[in-house]
Amino acid sequence: QVQLVESGGGVVQPGKSLTRSCTNDGFGFTLSFYPLSWYRQVPGKERELLATIASGGGVRNYAESVKGRFTVSRDKAKNTVYLQMNDLRPNDAAVYYCKTRRNYIDYWGRGTQVTVSS
Repeated sequence: QVQLVESGGGVVQPGKSLTRSCTNDGFGFTLSFYPLSWYRQVPGKERELLATIASGGGVRNYAESVKGRFTVSRDKAKNTVYLQMNDLRPNDAAVYYCKTRRNYIDYWGRGTQVTVSS
C-alpha cells in the first residue's frame, strides 16, 4: 500500500529551524501531481491542519498558528514536498504528518515527532 515517507523530525531548541520532507519515491503515483498538506497532533487534541500546497506549487495556505514562520514548498523533480519551520516554539512540539489525496483517497505519512526544548 502506498504510504508517504517523512523525514526531518527531531529535537530542536526554541527559536531554531527544522525542515521536514515528504515523498512517496514515485511509488504508485507521482506525488507532484496532487496537493499536499502538513498536519500536526499533540496527545489529547485533534489533528491540526498547518499548510497546504497545490499541485502546481503556486497556491499555498497556512494556519494562523504558523503563518509567517512555516513555509511549504515542493520540488517536482525530486517528487518531494518540504515544510520549513522557523522560529520554533515549545508549543510547536507535536507529531507532524504529511497527507495527499488522490482519487478521493487520503495517503498519510506515519508521522514524526518534533520536540522543541532547551
